[in-house]
Amino acid sequence: MANSGKGTFQPDSDVHISYEDQQKINKFARLNAKVDDIKDELIIKQNDMKNIEEAVEELSLADDSEKIPYLLGEVFICQSLEDTLKSLENAKTNKENEITNLKSKCEELKSQMSELKAHLYGKFGSHINLENEEE
Repeated sequence: MANSGKGTFQPDSDVHISYEDQQKINKFARLNAKVDDIKDELIIKQNDMKNIEEAVEELSLADDSEKIPYLLGEVFICQSLEDTLKSLENAKTNKENEITNLKSKCEELKSQMSELKAHLYGKFGSHINLENEEE
């Protein structure tokens, strides 16, 4: 009598998972992991962008005759202020493109996930949980 059946989960409660359904669940999990990786990479790229923008601001205070050390690969090269600003502008453009590509890839994966989520929730209802803990 103490257990009214409310909120109890019974693992053997007539839920049959076919091979195709398991494949869809696995695909959803892989897509979810990819989205998480892309989000992490996106944060790194956005921090890089912020660093580039801050470097441009700092260089606005520099003297035109100074040679500016600029990291190229693993080596610093000294170049004029004008060349450094051009290099930073190119780096900023590249980062913007990378960020745009990552965002579009993330949206594409989320679209695929929502299709899978709709199918799986339609079939399994409350017997499956596909929501992120952080959402």
